[in-house]
Amino acid sequence: MDVRFVNPVLDSIVNVLSTMAQMTPEAGIPVLKADSRARGVVTGLIDFSGKQAKVSTAISFPKPVVFEITKRMLRTEPQEVDDMVMDLVGEIANMMAGGAKASLEKEGYDFELTLPTVDAGEGHEVKHSISGPVVLLPFKTESGEFFVEICSG
Repeated sequence: MDVRFVNPVLDSIVNVLSTMAQMTPEAGIPVLKADSRARGVVTGLIDFSGKQAKVSTAISFPKPVVFEITKRMLRTEPQEVDDMVMDLVGEIANMMAGGAKASLEKEGYDFELTLPTVDAGEGHEVKHSISGPVVLLPFKTESGEFFVEICSG
């Protein structure tokens, strides 16, 4: 795992949620993830692809956190993980990747982003498109924890 990709992703998700949802997540201690099980009920995945590296990122939200983000960003209170919530998670993944891409371009990286995909359901699998170790970054909010994963190859 190339740690140069961790901070831009971390900074980007904090920026996205503080700007768009008026929520300031606090990063916890990153760990290597030992399985492919999602830590939330809905996960957005997006990849960076370039000549210098390939990076796969995922962001997983438990219901209380994604419902609070939806309430703050869309001014509606969801009762279930429906298409609206899934679309929002895809958009958050896209914004997170876009911010990280901009930071990495300043460091000389040239990446293309894939379209985000979203998976949902209790215990669903996070399927990174790259083989390799996955760093799991926990974040705390007033609504609970959510998790960002980064895999590079």
